[in-house]
Formats: sequence, C-alpha cells, structure tokens
Amino acid sequence: MLFSGTKLSDLSKTSILLIVIVFLSIGVSIYVFADLSSSVLEKQKFAIDQAAFDAVRATSFAALDPILKVVTQAGSVILITAGSLALVVYLLFFSNMSRWVGVYFIVAMGGISSLTKLTKSQFDRDRPEFMGEYHGETSSFPSGHASGALVFYGFIIYLIAISPLEKKTKWLIGIGLGLLTLIIGVTRVYMGVHFFTDVAAGFFFGLAWLVICITALELTLWRQRRRQEKKQHTTQKGSAHQ
Repeated sequence: MLFSGTKLSDLSKTSILLIVIVFLSIGVSIYVFADLSSSVLEKQKFAIDQAAFDAVRATSFAALDPILKVVTQAGSVILITAGSLALVVYLLFFSNMSRWVGVYFIVAMGGISSLTKLTKSQFDRDRPEFMGEYHGETSSFPSGHASGALVFYGFIIYLIAISPLEKKTKWLIGIGLGLLTLIIGVTRVYMGVHFFTDVAAGFFFGLAWLVICITALELTLWRQRRRQEKKQHTTQKGSAHQ
C-alpha cells in the first residue's frame, strides 16, 4: 500500500507529500475540466484545437496511419473492457492483495464508463469536420478513449507501485504505461476523431476520478488495518488476564 501504519503519526514525509499531491491533482483536474466544460457549453472555439490539427496536417504521413490504428485500439471499449474483466478475476480470485483492491478497481472502471457517458449526454459538441474514414456516434466532448485509458492504465500503474517488484522495474513499467496513455490521446487528435480539448478534458476527468478511487481504497485499507490491530490488541489483552 502507498500508506503504511495505522496512525496519522505513522505518516512519513513522503506520505504527507503524496497526500498534498493528491489534493492538488483532484483540485486542478476538476478546475480545468469545469473550465473546459463551461467553454464548450458556450460553443466557444479554442485556438489550441486548430493549432493541434495544423500540427497533425504538417506531420502526418501514410506510413504512420497503420501504427496509430493499432495504438488507438489500446484505449477502445472492447480492449479496456476485456482487460478490466481479466484484471478483476485476477484481483478477486488469484491475487494476494486485499479483495478491496478488486472492488475499487470495479468502482473505478464502472464509474468512469458511466460518468463519461453521462457527461457526453450533457454536451452536444460535433465531431471534427475532417474525420475521414473514422466516425463517432456520441458527443465529441470529452474523449472516452482518454478518460477510460487513463483510469485503466493509471490503476495498473498504482498496482505496480504497491507490488513487490524492484524499483527500477516499477519505474520502467509505469513510464511505459504512462506514455501509452498519452499516445492514445494523441492518436484521437491525429485521426481527427476528437479535438485536442476533448482529449485534455478526458484526461483531467479521468485523473480526478482515478485519484478519488485510489484515495478511497487507501483509506479503506487503512481502516481495515486499524480494525485488525484493535482486534489483535483486544485478543492479547484478554489472553493476559486469563
């Protein structure tokens, strides 16, 4: 777990720093998402969206398209759903971790899917005009690929972080999954399926939800450790009086 011990006094300087980062991440993510949402509702145009599309036109070439088609599927509903189901089975039935980890993973993935669909239903942003062979049936804002990928791969990064793997291995896997998540977002703009601000909103939306779920999980595990410690203390105390 990221936070060990059972008392607030057990928190290390690193743990306190992580707590500060958690609150800042949630606050910044919610603020940026709310600001983008407000502008989209007002039908405002973003200069950065046009700049992103101009950059795509300037750097695109045919040989890259097949690669991006494969990469973008790493954030697709089918792959994320299949990966989530497989991970749930592992966490609940084969992992040595607390079953709460599997429960909160279900909450994280089920929640981001439902929240993204709900959020999309509140907006009526058309997809970019030059989508080519690609299409989207729902509102362009926010990007479901971005939000879903960030929560899915972000939770895996968390699992890797609390695993007994070597520190170097944790960093390599974490950086690799982080880059994959970012590239998935880039592919959505590159293929003309989303505006840059759709992807940015999806990332911030997903980040806020991910951090909230992991924070809730850590608090649940902390309370579980406290209950176990109290139970052991009571048992030991009872044995001493016999």
